[in-house]
Amino acid sequence: MIVLRQVVGDELRRRRQDQGRTLRDVSAAAAVSLGYLSEVERGQKEASSELLAAICGALDVPLSAVLSSVSSNMAEAETGDFVSRVSALVI
Repeated sequence: MIVLRQVVGDELRRRRQDQGRTLRDVSAAAAVSLGYLSEVERGQKEASSELLAAICGALDVPLSAVLSSVSSNMAEAETGDFVSRVSALVI
């Protein structure tokens, strides 16, 4: 099963690392605790829309761009998951 919070966290982590920034840097800029941001990135906590907006602001990335990427990744994962389930039924 695909967990949305995990896909969101993966996308936020990828964008932060692509910028060469640390958790500490982004957490300070977003005014969120380092521990909480870490949990969001690891898919352990579900971020509110306000928190997502703050993180995206700290990353200087439009929230819509992050959500679009998350949507594409979810669709890709669902397709792969569907194919796996169908393949298991055929075998």
